[in-house]
Amino acid sequence: MAIDHDTLVKTAKSWGLFYLIALSFAVLVYAFWPSNRKRFDRARKSILDPNDRPGE
Repeated sequence: MAIDHDTLVKTAKSWGLFYLIALSFAVLVYAFWPSNRKRFDRARKSILDPNDRPGE
């Protein structure tokens, strides 16, 4: 059975959509997982220096 272009495009579009939905869900689960809270809070605080103000 030969795979024509239309079949390949339809398959890629449908599975690509499911892949992106699953990937987005996995990223959201990782971001909101309770054990990662400390890591994200530390990263948020480490970027900003409390003494760094504009014009100083």
